Amino acid sequence: MSQVVTIPVTGMTCAACSARVERALRDSPGVETANVNLMTSEATVEFSPSATSPETLVAAVRATGYGAEVPASDHSGHHDHAAEDLRPKLLLSLVAAALVMLLPMLPLAPSTVRFLLLGVTLPVIGWAGRHFYSRAWKAFRHHSADMNTLIAVGTGAAFLSSAGVTLAADWFTTHGIPPHVYFEAVVWIIALILLGNHLEARARGKASEAIRLLIGLRPAEVRVLRQDREVVIPLEQVQVGDEIVIRPGERIPLDGTVLNGSSAVDESMLSGEPVPVEKTLGASVTGGTLNGLGTFRFRVTRIGEQTVLARIIRAVKEAQGSKPPIQRLADRISAIFVPVVISIAIATFVIWFDVGPAPAYLHAMVAAVTVLIIACPCAMGLAVPTAVMVATGRGAGMGVLIRGGEAIELASKATVVILDKTGTVTEGRANVVGVHALSDSTPILQLAASVEHGSEHALGQAIVTAAQAGGLTLEPVEDFAAFPGRGVMAKSGGRRVLVGNRQLLLENGVELDPAGAGADASGTAVFVVIDGKLAGWLDIADRVRPTSAAAVQELKSMGLEVVMITGDNWETARRVAHEVGIEKVRAEVLPEHKRDAVAQFQSEGHVVAMVGDGINDAPALAQADIGIAMSSGSDIAIEAGGITLMRNDLAGVPRALRLTRRALDVIRQNLFWAFIYNLACIPIAAGILYPGLGLRLSPAMAAAAMAISSISVVTNSLRLRHA
Repeated sequence: MSQVVTIPVTGMTCAACSARVERALRDSPGVETANVNLMTSEATVEFSPSATSPETLVAAVRATGYGAEVPASDHSGHHDHAAEDLRPKLLLSLVAAALVMLLPMLPLAPSTVRFLLLGVTLPVIGWAGRHFYSRAWKAFRHHSADMNTLIAVGTGAAFLSSAGVTLAADWFTTHGIPPHVYFEAVVWIIALILLGNHLEARARGKASEAIRLLIGLRPAEVRVLRQDREVVIPLEQVQVGDEIVIRPGERIPLDGTVLNGSSAVDESMLSGEPVPVEKTLGASVTGGTLNGLGTFRFRVTRIGEQTVLARIIRAVKEAQGSKPPIQRLADRISAIFVPVVISIAIATFVIWFDVGPAPAYLHAMVAAVTVLIIACPCAMGLAVPTAVMVATGRGAGMGVLIRGGEAIELASKATVVILDKTGTVTEGRANVVGVHALSDSTPILQLAASVEHGSEHALGQAIVTAAQAGGLTLEPVEDFAAFPGRGVMAKSGGRRVLVGNRQLLLENGVELDPAGAGADASGTAVFVVIDGKLAGWLDIADRVRPTSAAAVQELKSMGLEVVMITGDNWETARRVAHEVGIEKVRAEVLPEHKRDAVAQFQSEGHVVAMVGDGINDAPALAQADIGIAMSSGSDIAIEAGGITLMRNDLAGVPRALRLTRRALDVIRQNLFWAFIYNLACIPIAAGILYPGLGLRLSPAMAAAAMAISSISVVTNSLRLRHA
C-alpha cells in the first residue's frame, strides 16, 4: 500500500528549480507521483514503502543541489523564516543602493568614486546576494540552470567588468575604452530582487495562514483526570481513554465522547455554522472546537494523526502541494526557459558587439545582462501554486476541503451536478413529518413513543425523538413484545397499544377504518392501535434538508444542470425532487448502476460533479470528474471525493464550485500576464526598440520589472482570500 510524505525543500527560487526537483523524485524507484510546490517549498511524494523510503527521497532531492530534510513525524507545521532571513540582507542592499546613487554626486576624483563604489558593492555581492551565486554554482555542477543562473551571470558579468575597470583604469584608457562602471546596476538589481523575494515570502506566509490557524486550534496543555485529581499535562502525553475536563471558554484538545456535564460548543471550524451545538452525555466532541459556558468531562477516543483536525490539516497541506493539469504547460515551458534565455542573451551580446555603437563591448554586455535579469521566470513559477494555495486555504476556512489543484480545475469546469438523494438532498434519517389522530383527544404520538422506547428500529427511534422534541413525557410500559419487520406491542396505562405496519394490523384482526388510512403518507405510514381499534397513524419520512432547495436554485443560476439519482422508489424520488426544484430524476438505481449513470453523462460530453455521502456512492464519486462528499458520510465516500463539505448541507456545493471557478480565473490571469511579461519584455531588453526609437532598458530597470511581475502574481492570487 502506497504512502504519502511531504518533504521540506530549501533553495528553490523559480519554476525551473521546482521542475528539476520534481523530475528527480519522479525518476526515483518506487515513486508513484511527485509534486513540488514552489510556494510552500515542499515536495509531496506518493511512494511504495517496499521500494523506497523518505530518507532515500531526501537523498534524491539533495543530489539535485537543493536542501531537504526528513519530515517530522507530526504535522505541527514549521514556521516560514524566509521573510525574516531576507530582511537584514534587503536592508543592507537598499542602503548600498542609496549610497551608489549618492557617491557619484560627491566632489571626488573619478578613480576615488570607483573605488568607493567597489567597496560598497562587495558586501552586497559577498553577503546579501551570495546565495544567488552559490545556488547558480550548484546548478552548474548538476548540469542545469535556473533563475539564480540568470542573476549570477548577469550581475557577475557587470561586477567583474566594473571591478576590472576600477583596478586597471589606466589600461582601459590607454586602449581607448572609457572607464565606465556598473556597480549601481549590480547593487540595484540585487536589492530589487531581494525586495521581490521578501514580499513573496511575506505573501507566502499570508497564503499559509489557513494551516497556521488550524494548527493553532490545538491547546498546548490539557487538564486530565488522574486518580480523581486534575493534572495539567502537555497535549502530546494524552492517551486514548484519558478523561479530560473542559471549562468554559476552553478549546477542546482532542476527539472524544462526553461522560458528564453539558455545554454548547462552537463547531464553526468544522461546519462553518456559527450556531453552537449542544453537547450532553454520549455526544461526540471534536478537537479544535470551542467550548461555551458549560463544564463537562469527556473520554479521549482519538489522538495524533487520527483526530479530525489533524486529518483536515493533512488534507489542506496535500491540497496545497498538488498541481492542476493547467500547471503542466507552465512546467514544460519553465524546464526549457532558462537555457533558451541564456542563448538569447548570448545572441544579443554578439549582435550588439558586431553592429552596436561604440563602445560596442560595453553596450553588448549591458544588453545581455538586461536580458538575463528581465527573463527570470519567477512570475511563471508562482502563477499556479499561489492561487491553489490561497484557494484551498480559503476553502478550509469556509468548511470546504479541496484536495488540490486538479480538483480546483475539474470542479470549475463542471456542467452537470448529480445529487444523491438520501443523506445529501435529504437528512438521511427517519423523521416524523405528520401525526394523524382519528380523535383529537388521543395522544397517539405519546403512546407510540412510550411503546417504541424499548425498540431499536430506526422508525421507532424517529417516533421517540419526535415525542421528546415536543416535550412529551414517555409513560412506563409492560408486556413489551417486538415483531421484526412489522412493529411492537405493549401495555401502557392499562391499555394495549400496538404500533406497526398494515401486516401487523391484519395479523391482529384490526380493520383499517377509514380504508384509506395512511394512503396519502409522504413516506412510511406507521399505525397506532389502542385496545384493538385504529387510533391514527404517523407519517415518517426522510426530511429534505432546509438548505437543499436554495442550493439547487443557486446551482441552476450558475448555468449548471442538476440531476437527482436514488435507489429509492419513483414516488418518493419525484416528491423530493419536486420539493427542491429538480426536474431530472433517476430512481430505483442500484449502487453499481450509479456509476453507469455518471459515465453516461460523461459520454455525452458533460463534466460531471457527483455529490454523495454513502458507501454506495463511492463508485459514482470516483467515476465523476469531481466527487463532492458530505463529511457525515462514510470514510470510503470521503476518500473517493476530490472535495469534502465539512458542513452537512448542499449550500456548500455552490459555494465550493464558485470558489473553484474564481480560482481557475485567477490562475489563467496569472499565467497570461506571466507569459505576456516574458514575451514582451525580452525583445525590449535585447534592444529591439533601439534602432527606431532609441529606447532601451537598463539592468536595474529590468530587475524592477521582474520583481513587479512576481509581486503582481502573488497579489492577484491573494484576492482569493476574500472570494
